[in-house]
Amino acid sequence: MVLKLGIDEAGRGPVLGPLVIAGCLIDEKFEKQLKALGVKDSKQLTRKKREELEPEIKKLAETFEIIPILPIEIENNNEHGVKLNELEAIFAAEIINRINKGFNQIKVIIDCPNPDTGKWRDLVIAKIKNTSNLELVCEHKADQNHIVTSAASVLAKCVRDREMDALKLKYGNTGSGYCFDPITIKFIEENLTKYNGEGIFRKTWVTWKVAMEKAGQKKLDEF
Repeated sequence: MVLKLGIDEAGRGPVLGPLVIAGCLIDEKFEKQLKALGVKDSKQLTRKKREELEPEIKKLAETFEIIPILPIEIENNNEHGVKLNELEAIFAAEIINRINKGFNQIKVIIDCPNPDTGKWRDLVIAKIKNTSNLELVCEHKADQNHIVTSAASVLAKCVRDREMDALKLKYGNTGSGYCFDPITIKFIEENLTKYNGEGIFRKTWVTWKVAMEKAGQKKLDEF
């Protein structure tokens, strides 16, 4: 049995909602089956297709782990000097630590968010409890180039989608949460005060700061 562990995230860039990191451990012999099912980078799939693939991926996986990281946790770490790249490295290592129990050799393939893949790899390794049975690959576009990392990206995106559904159910139409989404921008501008303490916004993001500046200017214009 040749094992590969793919790790990827969904929701790195949004101003609203969680960052979700997923790991999927697959026996290499199932990679062709995953490809035949249509598994690929989640960004290249419709939501309907991702949801069809999710249970199939879980059935073929030896095991998997999924960690949602809420905006308030991202912000709290940011305030203590832990930027997003480092935070991703910490939770990628946490995925590895949770999964790497009782298995022999595992090839870990992570979609790397940092242009300096070597430096980011070092951040991950520093947080792994046992590296003796691991081969660690950190690669740009790993979610496009490695089917096991694609599978992890699908699992992460499905959880992110459901988390956003829950926000919409509670707060109304939040849009996708991404900074380019006019529905999201409108939601933020209209609800800065109302939901400011709810912990759903990433307040260090430029989109949030611009909305705050607009709100402040609007108040000044009222005088």
